[in-house]
Amino acid sequence: MSYRLQIGLLFALPVLLVGALYAIGASIPVPVLGRDYVVRIALPDGAATIGLPEIAGPSDPSRPLVLIDAGHGGPDLGAVTDDYREKSIVLGLALALRDRLLEEGGIRVAMTRENDSFIVLEERAEIARAMGADLFLSIHADSAGEQEGVAGASIYTLSETASSEAAARFAERENDADIVNGVDLSGQDRAVNAILVELSQRRTSEQSDQFARLIEREGQGTLQFHPQARRSAALAVLRAPDVPGVLFESGFVTNPEEAERLASDEGRERFADVMARAIRIYFARQSIES
Repeated sequence: MSYRLQIGLLFALPVLLVGALYAIGASIPVPVLGRDYVVRIALPDGAATIGLPEIAGPSDPSRPLVLIDAGHGGPDLGAVTDDYREKSIVLGLALALRDRLLEEGGIRVAMTRENDSFIVLEERAEIARAMGADLFLSIHADSAGEQEGVAGASIYTLSETASSEAAARFAERENDADIVNGVDLSGQDRAVNAILVELSQRRTSEQSDQFARLIEREGQGTLQFHPQARRSAALAVLRAPDVPGVLFESGFVTNPEEAERLASDEGRERFADVMARAIRIYFARQSIES
């Protein structure tokens, strides 16, 4: 065994040992100055259920429920610069929208996070489903890397291909007791379930597109949009088959002027004005169509 390999193993073995103990949740006795200290590592409970946020607004359950999702949070900073962090900017926007909707009344509101907490990405869509949300809005801010001068908001919906794939996976994994868009899938043939979920996903995609168009329309002259404002992508946060939703990239953290505007009181108010109008028009149209 070469000298370099021996030195490498000497440094690697302690790291591997600590990693193995971490993986099994073991404690590590550490003698220091005649005392035994124990390092305990708390592991997540695999059986724990998703905690659902509180619903604010009218107590009438027939009133529409919108779930506002401030992206990132906790150790997940999102896009960052020397002066701004995406997780903080989008939380400010989300709180401003929540306050505006509650002030105007008539709509129930919940948030995936109201502080600097961390929510697993896949759980955000599951929270929307578990709460029976009528609309889901995920708020983010983009990064242009080294490119300068890139600015403007973008509105993302789930792409058609990703929508079909998500519907297929959902139909495959759900148990017989699941309900999608009010249709009980229990006891149905797997092929029938897949068709029902696919149809539900198509309807949800149409509603998501309608909401995205309203955001763009209501934001003209108030918000700055990217030249390619409407986009679609395979976004995990939008893959609930029966909850219409969009991901709103509010702008670019890497653009100093835009980041400053998004983080300002005026920027948050402009965002809240536009988004609250779009949400109310969307629900008004849904009530007419239903």
